[in-house]
Amino acid sequence: MRLKFWGTRGSISTPGKCTVRYGGNTACTELRLSKNELIILDAGTGIRNLGETLIENGESINAYVLISHPHWDHIQGFPFFKPAFISGNELTVVGGETEKVSLQKMISDQMNKVYFPIQLNELKAKINFRPVGEEELSVFGAVVKTMYVNHPSFAIGYRISQHGKSLVYISDNEPFDRRVVQAMRNVEKVVIDRYSHSKSDPNRCIFDFVRNADVLIHDATYTPEEYVDRVGWGHSHYLFTLKVAAEGKVKRLVLFHHDPAHDDDKVDDILKTCKKEIRNRQYKFDCIAASEGLEFEI
Repeated sequence: MRLKFWGTRGSISTPGKCTVRYGGNTACTELRLSKNELIILDAGTGIRNLGETLIENGESINAYVLISHPHWDHIQGFPFFKPAFISGNELTVVGGETEKVSLQKMISDQMNKVYFPIQLNELKAKINFRPVGEEELSVFGAVVKTMYVNHPSFAIGYRISQHGKSLVYISDNEPFDRRVVQAMRNVEKVVIDRYSHSKSDPNRCIFDFVRNADVLIHDATYTPEEYVDRVGWGHSHYLFTLKVAAEGKVKRLVLFHHDPAHDDDKVDDILKTCKKEIRNRQYKFDCIAASEGLEFEI
């Protein structure tokens, strides 16, 4: 498997001279399987540049787009993904849905004629929708497992395994605290129940989900100091992210979903601090920060 990052930012795109190195586009990651099959993780603004490259390469596209959740920063690039406008291409969109709002409607609503000139049903590519809960499915022969994470809108983490290698993608996730979550109104009951039944650390299910992964891409939006004022916003501070990687015994951690207020220098500082914490705590995994254009084999 091979990874390439096209968007690493969270919440809102942040173009400018202070975000050149880590990038200003929102979440989008390209995953190529053993026979070059294409899986796209989230459809933030970064998917536009991915689409441009695919067109330039003349590829005929049959791809899966795994959506972590339908917040704007994870779907807003979809209407600008050029392969979706070309007959003969096929996209299968995978993600969660609620009883009131289907996965297809979550994607199509942002293309309502009030907001966008082209509607979903006008795209020329074949667009399939595959709603998921917590389950296991086959994608191009790879095994994809899903799990609810602690973030509004039925946010989903994905574990993708093929030929003995595994990638876990958890873009948006907050440390689960039983006391805090009872006061929240934007997290689905099934998610609260999923975590609350644990007799020990309620985040144990996350640790188990990522266990022994070759690569873990995980939300590291905040510093611990920033998190104090952002409890309940659905994101992690980097110390919790390090704990997830350590408890899960992963081989490589990729810090992801950089806060829009963090410029390149701030992300550098966070990465430097994380590496120091890893040494001090005698953790055994490698740690890097996601940046646009970063590419490596799993």
